[in-house]
Amino acid sequence: MDGKDNLKRNKGGRKPKLNPSTHRHVFRLNDEENARLLSLFESSGMHNKAKFIVSMLLEREMKTVKIDLQAIEYHTQLTKFFSLFRSIGVNYNQVVKILYRNFSEKKAAAYLYRLEKQTIEMAALCKNIIELTQEFESKYLINETKK
Repeated sequence: MDGKDNLKRNKGGRKPKLNPSTHRHVFRLNDEENARLLSLFESSGMHNKAKFIVSMLLEREMKTVKIDLQAIEYHTQLTKFFSLFRSIGVNYNQVVKILYRNFSEKKAAAYLYRLEKQTIEMAALCKNIIELTQEFESKYLINETKK
């Protein structure tokens, strides 16, 4: 009867795991090692530290993603600049059409000469921006992918 009573008493509760983790290992880290472990844990994106350590020890595939906020900000500002540059080009075409439509040939040519000077300055500025962008990419973005 004792066997039947045990079966009746153990019906409730959670089902036992098929492969329970019963082995426990303890290790100690100094401050530097602990800081390094915590930074790796945070960069991994995992939520459970024990699972993170097990995956590190047993060489399971882990993905870490580094987000460079400065590079993202630079890219955002560069995108905004190029959209402004495109809109300036559209406005430039509209101004040229209006000048020839509303003014005499001589007066329109004078205004276009001023506009041309400003365009040359803007082209030089754009060239500088392209050079700075290439320098930024060669120093920071390409070097990060090689590591």
